[in-house]
Amino acid sequence: MTTISFPDGFLWGGATAANQIEGGYAEGGKGLSIQDVLPGGGIGSPRTEGATPDNLKLEAIDFYHRYAEDIALFAEMGFSTFRFSIAWSRIFPKGDELEPNEEGLAFYDRVLDELEKHGIEPLVTISHYETPLHLAEQYDGWVSRDLIGFYERYARVLFERFGSRVKYWLTFNEINSVLHAPFMSGGINTPAEQLSKQDLYQAIHHELVASASATRIAREVNTNIQIGCMVLSMPTYPLTPAPADVLKAQATEKESLVFGDVHTRGEYPGYFLRALREQGVELQITDEDRETLKHTVDFVSFSYYMSVADTADESKRITGPGNILGGVANPTLEASEWGWQIDPVGLRITLNQFWERWQKPLFIVENGLGARDQLVEIDGVKTVQDDYRIAYLNDHLVQVGEALEDGVDVLGYTSWGCIDCVSASTAQLSKRYGFIYVDRNDDGSGTLERYKKQSFDWYAEVIRSNGASLTR
Repeated sequence: MTTISFPDGFLWGGATAANQIEGGYAEGGKGLSIQDVLPGGGIGSPRTEGATPDNLKLEAIDFYHRYAEDIALFAEMGFSTFRFSIAWSRIFPKGDELEPNEEGLAFYDRVLDELEKHGIEPLVTISHYETPLHLAEQYDGWVSRDLIGFYERYARVLFERFGSRVKYWLTFNEINSVLHAPFMSGGINTPAEQLSKQDLYQAIHHELVASASATRIAREVNTNIQIGCMVLSMPTYPLTPAPADVLKAQATEKESLVFGDVHTRGEYPGYFLRALREQGVELQITDEDRETLKHTVDFVSFSYYMSVADTADESKRITGPGNILGGVANPTLEASEWGWQIDPVGLRITLNQFWERWQKPLFIVENGLGARDQLVEIDGVKTVQDDYRIAYLNDHLVQVGEALEDGVDVLGYTSWGCIDCVSASTAQLSKRYGFIYVDRNDDGSGTLERYKKQSFDWYAEVIRSNGASLTR
């Protein structure tokens, strides 16, 4: 084949999160979220008391005030879908109130108005690393079973308010990341080094029940709603052909695959129950929980940035800066400036693995390259010459095309950080992902003006040609 073929109706777009783009942290009745006290990023950074002035996320890129301008730029690229999250603490400022905040709901009504004006399908994440801070401090986040009820109330409000306007919903962002970032992902206030396995896995169980309950509620409210789970995907290769390395790589992958297994099959797999037994963990599972878990998702969405290797040989466990979620560095792959190993073929491997395992339509809702872009002026126009980003995205999308030829059912693709945003892992703005450059720096300086990078026109052509412009 010389050209890549994507199906008619394939959803092309970009992805964001409220805490990384909105700003307006104290406007419109919004309460504090855990992100407002994470000025250094979500992986391994200390928490601080109260919102801190050096936290770039407090203003972020000011999407809260500039959403119309930004959505118009997305439309200019030809987006057919836009993934964004609703900030839980805009709707329930503390998380445990009985009634929602109307100002928060009205803001997202305005965002949807703009998307509808441009014919862009919304893809909404209900909870994207944005647990209300009150729920973390007073309940220890998802360790508490109380959060199931709070989340159910929140999800029902969203479905009843926006269900006729939003078809595609995701329950939790990268739900399996709670294994590595319990505060950012699960709002768990207990320091990670003090968190017991019992509490961690009980929190995971509560999230899985809440996700399935949201699926049930969505179908009660509007039968046209499509509900998906969202997992962080990271294929893990054996470092050598040694059987022990193969088993170790499989075990590492299964730590994350269990989240998709439960969402698509409605029960815990045997390998997971064995792992719990061997760690001395006994989940508190009610009969009602078991019935709730049977409400399985309509599709599986996932992020894909890198792959890792793993080995059973402790003497070979040499990790690189990009192995923030486990595994060891793969000696056959190059890496980004932040150490994330670049593996386009791994995306095809993931798509085939997930399709064969779960037989649910798949949606790639995060994929992109973080880089230190330089704003330059060419013929009087400010832009970024980001050929490296174009090459990265081209090579990954070619592998999506290969997976489609393999017979994988893929609903769409939303590139991560379609507009520059604050990094989740490092809280930097210098780690840029977007097709649109935002003039703001790590020290908070800048005009917040938007400039189209060279990748802007490249992605517009990919969308216009439905992938035919990609090069092998």
